[in-house]
Parts: sequence; C-alpha cells; structure tokens
Amino acid sequence: MRRADRAISGIQEIEEIIRKADVCRLAFANENFPYIVTLNFGYTDDPEQICYFHCAREGKKLDMMRRNNYVCFEMDTDHQIIKGISACDWGMRFTSVIGYGNIFEVTEKDERISGLNCIMTHYGGEGQYQYNEKVFEQTTILRLKILEISAKKK
Repeated sequence: MRRADRAISGIQEIEEIIRKADVCRLAFANENFPYIVTLNFGYTDDPEQICYFHCAREGKKLDMMRRNNYVCFEMDTDHQIIKGISACDWGMRFTSVIGYGNIFEVTEKDERISGLNCIMTHYGGEGQYQYNEKVFEQTTILRLKILEISAKKK
C-alpha cells in the first residue's frame, strides 16, 4: 500500500468494514479482458476467510471464473465528501477493503445452504431460512477463499 498512514492492519477492524459493506465488487480477468461485477455477499472467518455469493446458472462471470478463478475483490463504506474552497481542497473520507483469492462454484448441497445462510445473515436475516427448492436448484453459489486482504481508511 502506497500510503502506509492510511493502512488498517487489525483483522477486527478489517472485518468491521466487511460487516458494514453493502456489496462486494469482484474483478475477473482473462487474457486482455477485464470484467468487474457488483454482488451481494456473505462473509465468514470460520474456519478460514470466505465470501459467498449467489448468481444465475450461467453468465459472463461464470465463464470467466472457469477460465481463471483468481480474482480481486473490493468493498467500501463510510463515504463522506469533504468540500473545500478550491477544487484541489475537495476529497472524500472512506474505508475500504481489497483482496485476492480463488473463487469456485459450490456443488455440495449442505455448503450451498450454508453459503446462502451466510449471505442472509450479512443482510440482517435471523433464524432458520427456507429456500424454494426450484429456485435453489437454479441458483449458483460461489465460494471465494481469501488469500490476501488489506484495508485502508481516509
């Protein structure tokens, strides 16, 4: 990170940013073709740092994932515009997390349900969740194993 004075190193503070984030942006790359997509997500660190996502059974992100499952992800929160007298005095406060990992499709039913439960919990759901079997079968669950993570705050 270029600006060490903005780095957040404590995992608890990093995970607090993740908990506050509304979406996660996933960046895929194949050869000279980049692709970024914004997704709802769930996060767990038990027993390792994982993000879960859900999506349709087909699409560009899945095609790209199958060619190259190494991805970059980003989340940001706490946006506040700082106004100034001149244009150069303007800025923005924020917190953000960026990382890298490998993403895979989850095929085992119990982990698919756990992944969906993780997503539901992230957005405030509580208790037992019931999933429509027809919709469940048409839903792809993705698992991002986080290999590297960092955060910063301005």
